[in-house]
Amino acid sequence: MHEKDRHRVILSAVQDRSLVTVMDLCALTGASEATVRRDINTLDEQQKLRRVRGGAEALTTTPFVGLAGRPFSYNQTQNIAEKQAIAAAAVELCKDGEPIIINGGTTTFQMVHPLASRQMQVFTNSFPIAEHLLKNTRNTVLLSGGVIYREQNIILSPFNNDVTRNFYAKRMFMGAQGIGPLGLMEQDPLLVQAEQKLIGQAEELIVLVDSSKFANRSSLILCPLNRIDTIITDDRIDDRTAAMLETADITLIVVPAGAAKKGGAVS
Repeated sequence: MHEKDRHRVILSAVQDRSLVTVMDLCALTGASEATVRRDINTLDEQQKLRRVRGGAEALTTTPFVGLAGRPFSYNQTQNIAEKQAIAAAAVELCKDGEPIIINGGTTTFQMVHPLASRQMQVFTNSFPIAEHLLKNTRNTVLLSGGVIYREQNIILSPFNNDVTRNFYAKRMFMGAQGIGPLGLMEQDPLLVQAEQKLIGQAEELIVLVDSSKFANRSSLILCPLNRIDTIITDDRIDDRTAAMLETADITLIVVPAGAAKKGGAVS
């Protein structure tokens, strides 16, 4: 890669991530560590970025419209074993050929791995879910249209007449910011609007949440508890919460965190 091309790649990466390490830039450019460090020094002298210990950072961050809530990249690092086990149990509910909706999220993303052995019709608003299923599975993938929100890695449409209205699903799988006596909660009005449209297209709503979500609260109610058919969670759920879900006539599937490796689930 020529120097000018390397500089374009470096500046693009720094602007996108704000802070990028030398090793990240080596991987992106295919250049040696010494070459990347020289490039960083040159761009720093040209006042196009700021050299920092071990990498480079943007001089300014380009603002863009985002959504409330933590980024996908952060959420991916939380409660990984629980999410894998929950997702594996969710895929066990699916049958080949069925049309399903998978809403974007880090727990639902873990469904892509067990889905590699299935052949289904999957509608999703998640860019990483769609990409992985296309590259690594035989599933048919339909992607919603709209604006890509980078931090959450989801696609949302502001229009009511998008392709969502034309897709029927046997089941919809989704996560949530929190769950309480009033129902499923989210933080952003755009998410609520888009997810309510998706919920309306599915016969069954299956919620995938690790047990920490039962302590979370938000100001926006996505749907009441009586709209939820099944909740899949880990074995740290407390008895009081389990009783609340039972009262709401929700099927509760409780999965040990190690079940993703063992291939089992208990309900």
